[in-house]
Amino acid sequence: MTRHDTNRQPPPAGHGRPAGADDGGRVPDELSLVLAQALVGAVESGGGFAGGVYLRSGTPGLLRLAVLAGLPGPLFRPWWRMHVNRPFPVSEAYRTGRPVLLSDAEEAMRRFPQLMAGLPFPFGSLWVPIPGPRGSVGVLVVLRASTPGRPVAPADGDRLHRLGQRLGDALTDLERQGVTCVWDGEPVPVQLPVATAPPVRVGRFDWDLHSGRVAADDELCAILGFAPAAFPGTVDALAERLVPEDVYGLWALARQTVESAEPVVRRMRLRGPDGRSHLLELSGRWTHPDGDEPEGRLTGFLVDLGSGPVVPEAADRLPRGILSLDRLGRITYANVLAEELLGHTRTELVGHPVWQALPWFGHEAYEDHYRAAMIADEPVHFLARRPPSRWLSVSLYPDHDGVSVVLQDTDRPAYAPGSVTAPGLGIGSTADRSSALYRPVALAIALTEAVTARQVSAVVTEELLPAFGGRQIAIYLLNDRHLHLAWETGFPQGFLDRFDGVGLDVSIPGVETLTTGRPIFFESMQRLVEAYPGIPIDADVGARAFLPLIASGRPVGSCILGFDRPRGFSPEERTVLTALAGLIAQALQRAQRYDNESALARGLQDALLPHRLPEVDGVDTLGRYLSGTQGMDVGGDWYDVIETGRELALIIGDVQGHGVAAAATMGQLRSAVRAFALDNYDPQGVISGTNRLLIDLDPGQFASCCYIALDPETGLARAVRAGHPQPVLRHPDGRTEVLDLPGGIVLGIDGDAAYPVTELRLEPGAMLALFTDGLIERPGTDIDEGIERLRATVERIGEVPLADRADQVIAEARAATDRPDDIALLLAARWAAGPARSRRPTTERAAGPDLWRTFRRPDPGRPSSGAPDPAS
Repeated sequence: MTRHDTNRQPPPAGHGRPAGADDGGRVPDELSLVLAQALVGAVESGGGFAGGVYLRSGTPGLLRLAVLAGLPGPLFRPWWRMHVNRPFPVSEAYRTGRPVLLSDAEEAMRRFPQLMAGLPFPFGSLWVPIPGPRGSVGVLVVLRASTPGRPVAPADGDRLHRLGQRLGDALTDLERQGVTCVWDGEPVPVQLPVATAPPVRVGRFDWDLHSGRVAADDELCAILGFAPAAFPGTVDALAERLVPEDVYGLWALARQTVESAEPVVRRMRLRGPDGRSHLLELSGRWTHPDGDEPEGRLTGFLVDLGSGPVVPEAADRLPRGILSLDRLGRITYANVLAEELLGHTRTELVGHPVWQALPWFGHEAYEDHYRAAMIADEPVHFLARRPPSRWLSVSLYPDHDGVSVVLQDTDRPAYAPGSVTAPGLGIGSTADRSSALYRPVALAIALTEAVTARQVSAVVTEELLPAFGGRQIAIYLLNDRHLHLAWETGFPQGFLDRFDGVGLDVSIPGVETLTTGRPIFFESMQRLVEAYPGIPIDADVGARAFLPLIASGRPVGSCILGFDRPRGFSPEERTVLTALAGLIAQALQRAQRYDNESALARGLQDALLPHRLPEVDGVDTLGRYLSGTQGMDVGGDWYDVIETGRELALIIGDVQGHGVAAAATMGQLRSAVRAFALDNYDPQGVISGTNRLLIDLDPGQFASCCYIALDPETGLARAVRAGHPQPVLRHPDGRTEVLDLPGGIVLGIDGDAAYPVTELRLEPGAMLALFTDGLIERPGTDIDEGIERLRATVERIGEVPLADRADQVIAEARAATDRPDDIALLLAARWAAGPARSRRPTTERAAGPDLWRTFRRPDPGRPSSGAPDPAS
């Protein structure tokens, strides 16, 4: 059953936008400000270069990245959402309430291979839970430089843990003020403060050109190295602090100023006592106030720019294009040659994220290089193609404050741009290698959706082989100290059979990689034969990679990748393939548990649904069950038909949720309904009694149900509905309608709920269809549309046997590849007028993976193999 939450209230007025809403970034809400302030402090305190805050979302079990500092958000979109049950450090910190401190990539790869599969760069990371009154409400993350072989200092972890607790207290206070501290939007980008540098200082002086006296303020004295009281007050004293060429330039500027008949402003640069350059600005005018002696005064400002940015004119002289980017990827400067190489003016570049100003730079390969530079904090060099055909050599030089990009024209590379591999060279180009290494992100995402061992193997084949240019793959699973072939593709037929079932004492690479836990790479088949003399091979040329599949320290099996040409394996490839092996192993281990649980669940489902429906003169009944495509093939939908004296009870029901727990509750409810019905309770009493029982059995669980007591002889029916979809009635003339039965709320909510009874009549030749909401619900469409679609289908079917009607009703649902909910269908048809029919035992048929039953009655006027036609 699909549960719709209608009780969530919007944030109170006066407390800003809903979390994550977009207002253009101009008016941050209180929650965003609290998170941003805490994150900036955490990054600085933890010695990091970037960080983020994950918060709970409105979707149960889903965390969303609420704030991201020091990194461009669009480049990290795959990490915006994180389920709390996934094997990632953010999920573990949230679930356990304990910090996860990773000093380097090696430790992260050992504990969280999925993380390193997507971000195969050397970096350290600190993940701290944000506590709330009822458990974690989020996770505070700091990314920092890797410290190989040196664990995270306890003081660093403790300090960040305290910051997480402080943020938790602040969020609790916001909740008390009525602010809902959940996040359902995109992450808010935060620019971190730049590294500390000497502050900009401005000193002022007034120069009387007639007397030579200079009045200077304290700031100017400090810039030039004078104590304010010790400043002599003469221009000569000021000149003593300048190099000779600047002194002559200063006097020349003064004369030029006083000789002008108009007010003037002039600038020059002076070198101070510490060697740094200062900006001098003079303004003044030569005057004759009384017509006697001339009077001239110059007002000056001396500006100390500190370390300052690169002087633009210096960058313009370089024979290379220069871009400067901040930590969010925005272009803050472009020199003249960069304009020419990129084909855009500074106005078109500056102020825009680089992948927006240069859309071609947003290729996943180039984005991966940018991620590498930002996270590993090391220079990165690669080739890029500016459409249509200009090739550039690109170098990225990162630091705490941003990235400098150096561009140069270069020749078209020898490799084909679309290639992925080149013989003997591993991945053919820097750009192609990055593009291939990006594929593990897609593999990680796809593996989260694979639930069976076969699905896992198919995903690995579809995602892993194209990423690395492979042609063959084989997966062996460990069982009772023997490796058994579970999946293969690309190998000659029957070649791998000789290795199926080998023990762990056999000396072959597929066994050795698992027993040692180390991947084994052979750049050519000759190397493989040299290492393992006498081992059968399937080709004279090629390369092989043998990967151990180990999950949580437990061996699962081994994976073999085959290539049809000799090739090398770069350090990046070996790192990623090793991480991916752990990822695949965990997916396979999860799949094995799923297969076992699924077999148990299917057995439970089959046991709980009725194996036979009673055979009653005058009425044919047929039940079908179709499991959903998500999760285990078991749910809480059920149907039943019960003989209660003169009447026939038709029941359809739906328990909230899926899985073994829902099926177990369904079994209890079916037993309860049957017990009340056989005790001769009227329909209202059956539903009311079941409602109270469900509340006693499992408070918080609920179910819908429709119960119809039908008299087969008269067709009179009494119906009770508890939050369940309305049945569909097809009249003998083919006219079809959706019934309007008044009903009560779903079972399990209110022990005193009332359930009214409605009387209706089922004429001879009429058919009644009861169903669960999985048959009529579609993502993104209104449920009323689904009900009308079902009504039209039932009306369109025509005069066909009951089994054929059921086939046509569920045909569309059965063909759907994405069916989130289970479907139960119960059809009941009164016989049309005709000769009397005698009883005989019912028969049961099964089709495919769906559980469905057809119950027939003999008809002396028809062949015994024919299905009954209630409308004949």
